Amino acid sequence: MSDQAYLIAALILYFAAMVAIGIYAYRHTTDHEGYLLAGRRLPSWAAALSAGASDMSGWLMMGLPGAIYLAGLIEAWIAVGLTIGAYLNWKIVAPRLRSYTEVAKNSITIPSFFENRLHDRSRLLRIASGVIVLVFFTFYVASMMVAGGEFFRLAFETPYLTGMYIVAGVTLLYTLLGGFLGASLTDVVQGTMMLFALLIVPVIALFSLGGVGEAVSVIEDVDPSRLSLIGGEALTAATVVGVVSALAWGLGYFGQPHVIVRFMALRNPSDAKAARRIGIGWMALSLLGAVAAGLVGVAYFNDTDHSLDNSEHVVLALSQILLHPLIVGLVFAAVLASIMSTVSSQLIVSSSAFVEDIYQVLGRKTSPRRLLLMGRVCVLLVAVVGVLLAMDPGGTILELVAFAWAGFGASFGPAILLSLFWRRLSAWGALAGMVAGAATVFLWSAFGPEVFGAELYEIIPGFAANVLVAVVVSRLTFREDAELEREFDLAVEQAKS
Repeated sequence: MSDQAYLIAALILYFAAMVAIGIYAYRHTTDHEGYLLAGRRLPSWAAALSAGASDMSGWLMMGLPGAIYLAGLIEAWIAVGLTIGAYLNWKIVAPRLRSYTEVAKNSITIPSFFENRLHDRSRLLRIASGVIVLVFFTFYVASMMVAGGEFFRLAFETPYLTGMYIVAGVTLLYTLLGGFLGASLTDVVQGTMMLFALLIVPVIALFSLGGVGEAVSVIEDVDPSRLSLIGGEALTAATVVGVVSALAWGLGYFGQPHVIVRFMALRNPSDAKAARRIGIGWMALSLLGAVAAGLVGVAYFNDTDHSLDNSEHVVLALSQILLHPLIVGLVFAAVLASIMSTVSSQLIVSSSAFVEDIYQVLGRKTSPRRLLLMGRVCVLLVAVVGVLLAMDPGGTILELVAFAWAGFGASFGPAILLSLFWRRLSAWGALAGMVAGAATVFLWSAFGPEVFGAELYEIIPGFAANVLVAVVVSRLTFREDAELEREFDLAVEQAKS
């Protein structure tokens, strides 16, 4: 059996497993809420692994190891920031958001939660939030389609479009069938595969080099700054800004719809504690594996006759050299898993934004069965638009997606935190802050470095602008509401139980 045959067999096995899970979830999904939120019956372990897998995407398997390979441990600050942000998200946001979304008229989307939590009768807050989710995630899906096409082109020398169609078709099939439950269960498998790949590859490579000491010695001969958390240079203002910007990635977690929707799907608020332990454990091990893979790659490709053409392929290249072709196929499948897990989650959140927060608000009420059908139709439409946008993989899509993390973090993050922990947030304050945060992200990205002369990550000024505007406007527009006070107290009490 040839190496290529082993690779194809492993991918077929992976694809078959994903579709089988989708069929299983289809049989257990009977209504609209089940399709979008799994009926709030998601076990803690599933929520934890699903949140991690859908969050990390191809960045974990390719982007981070590649950055570490090129620049060294200074790039690891992003991983530190993400881990801190994820921990705080599970610790302080998850239990109260699970409680409050149920108290606030059983909200099953983030935009509907904002409206119900703040008693917004204008419906502008919900519609604006839904549009933001739908637009950003449509382009985000397109970027993942591009990543899938490029992966197949590089790994199997297939045409770009062929690879993209394969990724789009399989992901769409199990998401269309299984909805949120299908996406979450496939995320569990995909997250396990990603962890396996990121642990086994650097460990095997270390053994082949003769151990940790030998690897460190080679890296020091190549470039000792690769082992420094500040790049081996004297601490400067630019370095401090760079480290702060990297750590600030953690702020983005509070506003990522495809991550925090997992909190809403938990069986009860108390499940957040177990989910936090599982999720942060998975995340810490995966990030350590990714960082180790990048560093070990520096030692391996400078101590052997092998070469590496693209730094982002360091995990793939090491696996091809060191592992059996069947295991290589599983590692390749893990890279695909990191892409597909993100796509499936984004399709579901996009579907919920359209059906729950735009169609139902602007249109007529309809039956649960029809809503379920419309949810599946929207998944199909978003996927089709994503494929069309990815047909010509230009820079525009990727540039827009580069802002997505900061955009969601700066627009939704403060709104989530203030909604959960500040009684006096008003609907107009939340809306004004959301607009200010998103606008600041775009303006800072375009003009910030030129005007202020600093490469500060745009989520920091965006987040700050949102909080400032939301607080000021809320103080001007907040009106006492006994029912709102009652709901806030009830949500806090249930979150503690």
